[in-house]
Amino acid sequence: MSRISVRGFAVASATAVTTVGAVVGVAAGNEPASVGNTEATAADATIADIPAGAQAQVQTASLTQQADDQSTQADTAALKSAQESARKAAAETAKSKKDAADEARAKKDADARKKKELAASRSSSRDVSDLLGKSSYSVSETQAIARQMMAGDQFQCFSNIVDHESGWNYKATNAGSGAYGLVQALPGSKMSSAGSDWQTNPATQIKWGLNYMNDRYGSPCGAWSFWQANSWY
Repeated sequence: MSRISVRGFAVASATAVTTVGAVVGVAAGNEPASVGNTEATAADATIADIPAGAQAQVQTASLTQQADDQSTQADTAALKSAQESARKAAAETAKSKKDAADEARAKKDADARKKKELAASRSSSRDVSDLLGKSSYSVSETQAIARQMMAGDQFQCFSNIVDHESGWNYKATNAGSGAYGLVQALPGSKMSSAGSDWQTNPATQIKWGLNYMNDRYGSPCGAWSFWQANSWY
């Protein structure tokens, strides 16, 4: 309890006590003290000035006030804790929903990509089939076949090597070494592992060349990096 509350209680108590004394004084023939003076005196009183019985009441009231304050603080702390828990729960729920949405979107994109790749593969297969079985192939036709047989980011590296090795002539022959075809396989008969028509079918030569580059250098671009450093691969 605050000093003001104690003092207020003291005023009331002292006033009451003094009033009783005043009545007794009048009965005894003594001059009564004025109530105003009594209240002024009581206003300066401390708990030590309050009668013993009243002191107990003041102390009880103080303890009650302290208990109320502690209860209020506890309620406030509990409210803050509940609010924080609710905030965390809401954040976790929002994150879970976002993760689920991201996962669903990624799956949808992956499915769409697979469908697109499958459609492109089927289209490429048809295009390659349309080019096969000819008696001769132009450079542009041979390049079109190569584009359809490898990843788009590998074609330029493959093309760079073929440019240097054969100029995209699938019948190119090295008179000195016997190397043959687009990728100048040495000997040319190595390409029979990709097809018996290795001498006349650029698709067979491209297939063998891709397998060679992937097996030895990891990719056509890996083969091109080696070629740039050594002028052969």
